Amino acid sequence: MNNTQPDILAAAQRTIRIEAEALHALADSLDDTTDFRACVETIHRCKGRVVITGIGKSAIVAQKIVATLNSTGQPALFLHAADAIHGDLGMIQPGDVVLCLSKSGESAEIKVLVPLVKNFGNCLIAMTANRQSTLARQADYVLWTPVDHEADPNNLAPTASTTAQMALGDAIAIALLALRGFSPDDFAKFHPGGALGKQLYLRVRELYPLHERPVVGPDATLQEVILEISSKRLGATAVLDDTGALLGVVTDGDLRRMLQRSTDFSGITARQIITPSPKTIGPDALAIDALTLMRQYSITQLLVIENGQYLGIVHLHDLVREGLV
Repeated sequence: MNNTQPDILAAAQRTIRIEAEALHALADSLDDTTDFRACVETIHRCKGRVVITGIGKSAIVAQKIVATLNSTGQPALFLHAADAIHGDLGMIQPGDVVLCLSKSGESAEIKVLVPLVKNFGNCLIAMTANRQSTLARQADYVLWTPVDHEADPNNLAPTASTTAQMALGDAIAIALLALRGFSPDDFAKFHPGGALGKQLYLRVRELYPLHERPVVGPDATLQEVILEISSKRLGATAVLDDTGALLGVVTDGDLRRMLQRSTDFSGITARQIITPSPKTIGPDALAIDALTLMRQYSITQLLVIENGQYLGIVHLHDLVREGLV
């Protein structure tokens, strides 16, 4: 019985280095002699969807590539190779481009599927490590993943090969994104949920109306200022003159500093503790930009101003609630 314990860290480092080497080899393999540019341009011109198929671990990678393409505006769907030859071929429609992933290019299901796709007349792109395989020979284009050895010491478990497949799928998606001039606004259309989406579309005007609008005049007493800040629960109040023009802000921090330097509070008004030129933001600004300003100035609220008019306050708690922090 062998009681020698494996070096866990060494195994982990070896795995990552082998996969990194596979990615370097993949990057170096992409030049004008390969089909990569033609594949991307074909998908870009495609009037249908990109149908991505595979078997085993390649099928799992295919699903990830589908998700990435859909999220960047390229319609795509996943078709399991085994399901395809057992009734699901109807998912492939005229005008679709079929991308087939297989390290060997010789899996039984792939060898059955390939001539069926060709009979349909769809463009077939192969992603394989074997350029002499059945899949590669019958494909219209070949995306080569030059992986000599898996990270598995026995060279059996798909590791470096699936890493290369996933990276090449990402490369296709980003190349398509660049061709279409995909903007952050476009990205937001496909990511409306979660913190990522909110960074791209949530605006200040959707947040400040959730609160009351704290405001006092310059001659408001200290008690009136404290009551306004406390009742509106935003840690601050705007100070406006008789015409509605913004004079400044009084925050709970201003109150604390006033208490530290004075023992006589009689006769103190908002005008004496006001902070002029407070940090402000427009209602159409992105909420994530409000967060950036708060972090930059180490503050927890911003006055919302439009055309010189005070509208309300956006608070750090709003951004926390929306999952931006």
